[in-house]
Amino acid sequence: MRHDHINSDRSSILLIYTGGTIGMKVDPVLQALTPFDFDQILEEVPELSKFAYRIDSYTFDPLIDSSDVEPSLWIALADLIEERYSDYDGFVILHGTDTMAYSASALSFMIEGLTKPVIFTGSQLPIGIPRTDGKENLISAVEIAAAKDDEGHAVVPEVCICFDNVLIRGNRSRKINSDNFRAFRSENHPPLAEAGINIRYNTALIRKPEDWTSKPVFWKCLDTRVSILKIHPGITPQVVRNILCGPETRAVILETYGAGNAPSKDWFISIVREASEKGKILLNVTQCIAGSVNMDIYATGKSLKSAGVINGYDSTTESALGKLFHLMGKTESNEEVKAELERDLRGEISK
Repeated sequence: MRHDHINSDRSSILLIYTGGTIGMKVDPVLQALTPFDFDQILEEVPELSKFAYRIDSYTFDPLIDSSDVEPSLWIALADLIEERYSDYDGFVILHGTDTMAYSASALSFMIEGLTKPVIFTGSQLPIGIPRTDGKENLISAVEIAAAKDDEGHAVVPEVCICFDNVLIRGNRSRKINSDNFRAFRSENHPPLAEAGINIRYNTALIRKPEDWTSKPVFWKCLDTRVSILKIHPGITPQVVRNILCGPETRAVILETYGAGNAPSKDWFISIVREASEKGKILLNVTQCIAGSVNMDIYATGKSLKSAGVINGYDSTTESALGKLFHLMGKTESNEEVKAELERDLRGEISK
């Protein structure tokens, strides 16, 4: 792992490169995309030198393809941020887009009482390609991570994703497009900022710490015994039972139809009830891109609720997964986890 220094003055930013498309350029010999050395970042993005910031870079070795991301990366990121927390005013994490929403969601729960920005960004095209979106994404992310208010506090002390001129809360994000530069959306929550001629912050929506002087708590114990069951027409009792009642699973995220609905067949509700009675944590989130679960509207939703299923409200699946990993890592009590799931911990749900 490498730690390089770029510039010095005023706000200080740690640029963390984990891997992903943004750090690629075309090798003229191989005629293939290869990672570039991040001590060459000013050659690729000379605009960074125009900021009066001190920007240091830290590169993970080996680099991680985002489709290979594991919770161990989130723990390593939390370790790094905790270790360097007092040295920098903000952190920018360069990450592959495929699992960026999962990583941003998880890290938002792992860091409690954040007082500084942790901004994820990346690109759809490599930074070494003329039409890349990576330069603009990186420049905006750095500027947002360095932004302070009149009192010297961070303008956005949250874990966020900055992409295509929009800043969204990390645990509200979802990758919705693999081809377009507008890769991420936050359908259930407005953007925290938008970058045009100026960066316009939606300050009323930005979460602030109770105490700016306290160092955050870093929770790095994660329990990953979670499965995801996507409800679909034709789903069989065997599949449902295997996932809901599997001995290695402590919690299951149910991706349901619409406002939290699922098959009303007796066998389905019976298996759900059986899993709940065995102590399984069952969390209901909608398959819809936007909207919320409400298990009090339809009979099928009411059946799930009476069987012990927890309401996930308007949580994304990515956020639900990170929240479960975090809460289950904090306690062995499933009842405590269930109670915390219905609380808004980091701005991840609307109630």
